[in-house]
Amino acid sequence: MSDRIVVITGASSGIGAALAAEVARRGGAPVLAARREALLREVAARIGGKALVVPADVTRREENQKILDAALARFGRVDVWVNNAGRGITRPVSQLTDADLDEMFLVNVKAALYGMQVVLPHFRERSRGHLINISSMLGRVPFAVHRSAYNAAKHALNALTANLRMELRAEYPDIHVTAVFPGVVATDFGLNALHGGIDSRSLPFAQTPEEVAALIAEVIERPRAEIYTRPESQAMVVSYFAAEDVAEVESRPPFARPPR
Repeated sequence: MSDRIVVITGASSGIGAALAAEVARRGGAPVLAARREALLREVAARIGGKALVVPADVTRREENQKILDAALARFGRVDVWVNNAGRGITRPVSQLTDADLDEMFLVNVKAALYGMQVVLPHFRERSRGHLINISSMLGRVPFAVHRSAYNAAKHALNALTANLRMELRAEYPDIHVTAVFPGVVATDFGLNALHGGIDSRSLPFAQTPEEVAALIAEVIERPRAEIYTRPESQAMVVSYFAAEDVAEVESRPPFARPPR
């Protein structure tokens, strides 16, 4: 990690802020990007070191270019780009509106696509780099019905991530493309969900953002195509898709909740 320049979107809180601190702790230089400038500056002040703050709205392509330009102006290169910005929703499929879908795909898919497309020419020029997209377990196994359009968006992000990796493999073997699959993390994700939601930090089984950040830092140091932040998560995915009838799996927890 020493001296690596790591762009992190959604860095004002949660996983992004924790990852910025972990990158700095390991000797890297985090580039902190998010809309909330005051919070970004608080994160930068806490971690110190070579942190660069770039206020930006990553749902706009030109703002992703602004992040890259600022990083190159300060450091001369970018080694890793982490598309971490995202937002949830609390609404089942039967109630989804056009606006709900547009928001979920803008924030969770298009913003990441903009980041990938903006930094790729730089990575290709150097014939190296690492793109990391923060997905979700719900992008693998959509067991949270109320997250419907978020689940769909993360499934789409997974496909783009895998297809980019395949696209680059032959000509650019040193450009790595990784998907990260956290479960529930103790952040303000739930409170910030479209149409509101419960505070993820109140859930007893939530992982800490610091634990997730440490795992992302490890994949930066030793690149892999995919990582699950909980060891049991991959087994759940395998079990679900290996079932002869997934509807039978969906009739049991964690898919089907017991009556209250």
